[in-house]
Amino acid sequence: MEIFICEDDKKQKERITKYIKDYIMIEELDMRVALSTDNPDEIIEYVQSNNINGLYFLDVDLKHEKSGIVLGAEIRKYDSRGSIVFVTTHSELTYLTFLYKVEALDYIIKDDFTDIQKRVIDCIKTANERYMSNQNETKKRFQIKSGDKVISEEYSNILFFETSPKLHKIVMHTDQRQVEFYGKLKEIEELDDCFYRCHNSFVVNIENIANIDKKTREITMENGEVCFASSRYMKELNNLLK
Repeated sequence: MEIFICEDDKKQKERITKYIKDYIMIEELDMRVALSTDNPDEIIEYVQSNNINGLYFLDVDLKHEKSGIVLGAEIRKYDSRGSIVFVTTHSELTYLTFLYKVEALDYIIKDDFTDIQKRVIDCIKTANERYMSNQNETKKRFQIKSGDKVISEEYSNILFFETSPKLHKIVMHTDQRQVEFYGKLKEIEELDDCFYRCHNSFVVNIENIANIDKKTREITMENGEVCFASSRYMKELNNLLK
């Protein structure tokens, strides 16, 4: 899950960002801070360009033509299931979220710094639980436990898996990240028909292949990344793509 902070007070923004990053690191959550900014247009641009189900911490009173609540309403156009948290010194403005039809996960009042940290962490927990529940219900996901961390990714986002230089480890390549974990390619190729063993060192998601160079046996994925096929697997791979 991706997390966004929009706050025009520099110290407050840094404080909230630190709370979030520290908690993600300590709990080893499969989350990241995608943007921490004072410009709401940056968040809208990012959400428009990516398929997001995010968690948003928005200052209500931004020094911008868009208020945090207007920003929340725009986010809803592109991320209908995202979790939006308003951070404000103006609790009396919360009624505007109903006017703009922005369903909020929480309203955090800035007065008490100790309370802010606890409330931010509570919001992360709740948003993560909802996200995992929704994703498990609607889309196929690759999930594996790696130490104390659970790696979770939609099949549709996975480009390919490859063996790691580290013994018994595999690297998962997605359109957003690379993740290393203990596993076997044989087990992965048996998960779903979209995963095909194209090489001793690669299992590719055939649904995300852009093209194949038959001479070099290079497989170019939709994001431009490249993996390889061996000659023994090329014929079957071409048949699958037909």
